[in-house]
Amino acid sequence: MDVILEMSWWLLLMRGAAALVLGILTVILHNVPLHELALVFFGYAMIDGVANLAGVITAAQKREPWGLLLFAAAVGLAAALLIVVWPGLPMTGLIYIISGWGLGTGTLGLISAARLGRPLRGKWLLALSGMASIALGTVMVAVPLAGPSAVAFWLGAYAFIFGALLVVLALRLRALVETHGKLQSKRAA
Repeated sequence: MDVILEMSWWLLLMRGAAALVLGILTVILHNVPLHELALVFFGYAMIDGVANLAGVITAAQKREPWGLLLFAAAVGLAAALLIVVWPGLPMTGLIYIISGWGLGTGTLGLISAARLGRPLRGKWLLALSGMASIALGTVMVAVPLAGPSAVAFWLGAYAFIFGALLVVLALRLRALVETHGKLQSKRAA
C-alpha cells in the first residue's frame, strides 16, 4: 500500500483539488436549488470514484493490494449513480447518499491508514481525511431535515478540510518520491 500511495501522489492531489473545487462551489452556490446541489455532489463523487479506480489499476500493475481502493471507487461511483438514476431526488435522499458516501469512504480511509506498514510521512493526514469523511456522514445523518443551504454549508466545510488534507498529503508523498529517486540515482552512480 505504501508504494501505491507514493506512486499515486498525483491521484491524491487530484482528489484534493476536486474537493477544494467542491468547497468553492458550495460556498458560491449556497442558495441553489436541490437538483443543482445534487449535480455538484454528483460531479465530485464521480471524480473521486474514477480517481480511486485509477488507483486500483496502478495497484494491480504494481502487484499491490487494491481491494480497499476498489471499494472506495465503488462507493463514489454508486453515490454518483444514485443521484442520476433517482427521479425527483428528495432532500433526505441526497442527505443519505452524502452520508453513506462519507461514512463509507471515511471508514475505508481509516482502514487504509491503519494498514500502512512502515511509518509514512503524513500517514496521519490520511487518517484525518478518513475522520473528516466520517464526520460529514455523521453530521448529514444528524440533520436529515436540513435544507439545501445547510447541506451546502456542511458539504463545503468538509470539502475544504478534506481537500486541504489530501493536497498536503499528496505534496508530502511527492517530496518523498523525489527524495527516494535522488537517493536511488546516487546509489547507482
